[in-house]
Amino acid sequence: MDAELRTLALTVARIIESPDQSAYRLMSEALRGARNTFLEVRFDDLWRIRLRGEDTGTPSAVHELLIQVERTAPSVYEELQAIAEAFTEDEQARAVGGGRTPAPVPSGPVARATANSVQDGVFHAPVVQAGTFSGGVHTYYTQPPHSTLPPVTDWPQLDTADPIALGVRRTRRLPGESPLPPYVERDSEEELGDRVREAAREGGLVVVTGAPLSGKTRTVWAALAANLPGTTRVFAPSPGTDLRGLPAAVRGRGEAGCVLWLDDLDGHLGEHGLTPAVLADLVRLRVPVLATMEDEAYDARRFGTADRARVLDGTRPVELNRVWSDSEWEHLHALDEEPRLRSARLWRGAHTVPEYLAVCADLVEEWRRAARPTRHPRGHLLVRAAVDLYRCGVPHGAISEGVLRDAQKLYPDAYAAAETESVEDGLAWAAEQRYGVSGLLVPREKEGTWGVFGGLLADTVDRPDDWPVPLDLWMFALETVRTEGARWTIRSSAHAYLVEQAKGDPMAAAVLGDINVALGDLETAEFWCRKAADAGHIEAAAAAGELMVARDASAEAIPYLEQAAEAGIVRSQYSLGILLLDRAKSWMNRAAEAGHPLAARALPRLHAVTYAPPDSVEE
Repeated sequence: MDAELRTLALTVARIIESPDQSAYRLMSEALRGARNTFLEVRFDDLWRIRLRGEDTGTPSAVHELLIQVERTAPSVYEELQAIAEAFTEDEQARAVGGGRTPAPVPSGPVARATANSVQDGVFHAPVVQAGTFSGGVHTYYTQPPHSTLPPVTDWPQLDTADPIALGVRRTRRLPGESPLPPYVERDSEEELGDRVREAAREGGLVVVTGAPLSGKTRTVWAALAANLPGTTRVFAPSPGTDLRGLPAAVRGRGEAGCVLWLDDLDGHLGEHGLTPAVLADLVRLRVPVLATMEDEAYDARRFGTADRARVLDGTRPVELNRVWSDSEWEHLHALDEEPRLRSARLWRGAHTVPEYLAVCADLVEEWRRAARPTRHPRGHLLVRAAVDLYRCGVPHGAISEGVLRDAQKLYPDAYAAAETESVEDGLAWAAEQRYGVSGLLVPREKEGTWGVFGGLLADTVDRPDDWPVPLDLWMFALETVRTEGARWTIRSSAHAYLVEQAKGDPMAAAVLGDINVALGDLETAEFWCRKAADAGHIEAAAAAGELMVARDASAEAIPYLEQAAEAGIVRSQYSLGILLLDRAKSWMNRAAEAGHPLAARALPRLHAVTYAPPDSVEE
């Protein structure tokens, strides 16, 4: 006979034989929590037999009863142990005090009491204060009552449950998109599916381990959805919830299938959480327990000595690798039509796809909300300038602090509002790493240069109603880069962003003209300058006229130069004058050659007027 069990049986036998019914009633109440009618009736029979003066067969009968309790309801067995320990302590206290020794008269304020009074006790029982009392005082207590757990019928069904509310990290979501992108199949899929189905049949704990933000919760959720019926009830308690009453709650579920969901299992361990006793009860009830755990926490709890969790002893975890395999990348490519997954593939940078998806929503929201004067308006503006420079096509590593300082001035309203924060403070805030993954601004290989977290750029590009790149920033970006390839990239980006806008916006058309002039594509430049000039853009009219003159299309140039000259563009006034004088000389020459006497006399004076020594003419 096990020594611990034998000692408990002897104590319970004394409780049954005791004339005081308090401890017996506590034990009877605990046994009702086991939801086992046979055990309740058997325990009550022992009490009734004793009252009739018959032989109860204790402690051997009690021992047989306790074996059944330990096997079928470990948590109830633990309660019986606590009650027995309290009873034994009270026996010892009475022995030391001589059994019925009168208690000393209390002093101080209590001494003035002439009758008993009752105050709430810390052991969920009354505390009696009296002037004097005699006889043995028996105090029995058990563990605090189990926290009230919702009945299984109140648990959400798997097919209607919200995975985000149950711990799956939300991703960036634009209007019209589903709450979560499609699940990308992981290599552990087959093993995890087998384990989930086995746990559903036999009960048991399934733990998925991995690095932080490696996709553990989403992977387990996908395994639940793929391998359990949609009617399965899901219980996802908050960390620290008292789970000792869970087996009792599950016993009344009827035919409903259910699952215990413990995201970040480390927060659900301890004497009131998922203990070996509670897990054993759930296994007997064929309730699957699905959990996630970070690698370091699992190793500490599984192999550590100071804070070891015995509930993990019989569990072999399903390990989720941080670095994706070739097959996992193939699964991602197959879902490339989904914008969030495509942006994760293109813009994740040095991070894994799950890391990118997990932090993207929070980083985007933090940045967008930071523009308020009470937050980080300078940091927000510097990040916005960096995002827009990358939208222009500026390559990674080409954005320095100096470039950001100059670029921010092209946002006049935001620049004025950012006066409450210095550039240094704004940069420090923007570069601070979030969630151990990334800052909003990311240091590049070249010292003093910055990139941006790819999710900010992807979110800005994907939003149909987001702000446009300031038109002045395009030429600024072009002047920022040094290589010819980067300049042509900016030109391509400008066409992609501005062509549609330029059809109705002369400012945008003028920018396209300027960019193409800078790149030497004069034909395209003239096209956009004429578009802008025809819509009333004066500078574009001057540029269009000059481009036409350069290709000897003087007749076409004159209307555009006149438009600019009349608006006060000095260089256009000079160009138009020279152009008209040249045309006047040409026509005078033709008239003189034809024998027109006045033309012959006027021609020398006309040549004298248009003659100018080299470098003597100023615009």
